[in-house]
Amino acid sequence: MPFYLIQFAQSHDEFRLPEFESLAVLENVKYNYSKDNYRLDNPYFKVELESDEDARKIVKRSILVKKIYELWGEGKNYDEVNEQVVANKAKWADYQHLSFKFSVSAFGWTLTAKEQLKIINSFSYLGFEGDIDLKNPQVKFGVLEDYEQGAFHTHDGKPPSCQHIYMGRLVASGSRDLVQKYNLKKRHYLGTTSMDAELSLVMANQALASSGKLVYDPFVGTGSFLFTCAHFGSFTMGSDIDGRQIRGKSKDRGVKSNIEQYNLQGRVLDSLVFDVTKNPWRCDNWLDAIVTDPPYGVRAGAKRLGRKDEDKKPLQLRSYEGVPMHLRPDYYPPTKPYEMSEVLSDLLEFSAKHLRIGGRLVYWLPTVVDEYSNTDVPQHPSMVLISNSEQNFGQWSRRLITMEKVKPWDANEHTTITHSTVSEAADASKSLGHYLFREKYFSFGRQEEETQESTSK
Repeated sequence: MPFYLIQFAQSHDEFRLPEFESLAVLENVKYNYSKDNYRLDNPYFKVELESDEDARKIVKRSILVKKIYELWGEGKNYDEVNEQVVANKAKWADYQHLSFKFSVSAFGWTLTAKEQLKIINSFSYLGFEGDIDLKNPQVKFGVLEDYEQGAFHTHDGKPPSCQHIYMGRLVASGSRDLVQKYNLKKRHYLGTTSMDAELSLVMANQALASSGKLVYDPFVGTGSFLFTCAHFGSFTMGSDIDGRQIRGKSKDRGVKSNIEQYNLQGRVLDSLVFDVTKNPWRCDNWLDAIVTDPPYGVRAGAKRLGRKDEDKKPLQLRSYEGVPMHLRPDYYPPTKPYEMSEVLSDLLEFSAKHLRIGGRLVYWLPTVVDEYSNTDVPQHPSMVLISNSEQNFGQWSRRLITMEKVKPWDANEHTTITHSTVSEAADASKSLGHYLFREKYFSFGRQEEETQESTSK
């Protein structure tokens, strides 16, 4: 298989490879690469693909891939690059008479226009006879220089040595323009839990959202995932225990107004109000994907139906105007706190039961960095872990977990979490990174204040 060069965006480094692999699965594209050559701090990545068509299939909807090139030559200096380009002379013939454009870019350094022109002219031996067209060329070529990250600061502004050089033909560009289309700043209706547009789109890709699939968000909030999954052709629906976020502040400010803004009325089916642990669904294996951001009590508290004190003697049944209170349309049932470990356990049970075989669960797992270990990720016999990517915020982080259903749900098999660490009596050093996350999150500020006070004394 020929080599291609991927130029990743320099954002969400840990999410780039999982997104690429998910899109390859979605498009049924065969690929090969060496993980030893993949670096989080570098945007360039070599991969083997069977054809340009396969490269376009993967990249056409990628959010974290900027461009993909057919690799013509590479090396530590231009002599090595030119030697490989000349060796690939058979590839030149198809582009001899087409209009073309050459571009030069560098990672870790800035090249002047004069330096770029000198590099472009060094490839004049290609002998292209077509017109130079900088606006709408028939074919584009790129030269990409790779300097070490932070080279400018390391060398006090003096030109550093180039680590590697690539030359190739541009095959396709990613869909990073979608980040601006779904930018939260441009969205009509927002809430405190609205998800960043770039990450919402990445999650849709990892969920394999595509035409004809049914995607569900059991903690829908303001519906961020409904829009991005629907953009890629899926039918989407959501639910939440609190309908106020769904309805919004007015008819012009709610989930429906956002659906109209993005012209997704034919794909976003609806959003319902109920407790997902007491859901109305009566069939199994009917969802293609579940994409969600479970509430972890920071911006929005996690709740479920029930009374906080279950041992308390039930109140006498009350009524108003002859109608029992719990049957009135304005009745709000009591709710109780929903601990993060319980949320995750129920989410995996629900997914194992309602996803079809091959369906994916994509969700966020909040953790305390110092307490996290890979065993913290809940497991279920029907599900396998596909990827686990971290977005770090310092003392805490959230992890994008992608799982896939591989076998039918069995009522006798359940989600496993390290039960010995879930009890409050467990050793704090061994507790799950997400257990009692809300309390741990808000304790960070108190710890900093106490440290500052002790330092000032």
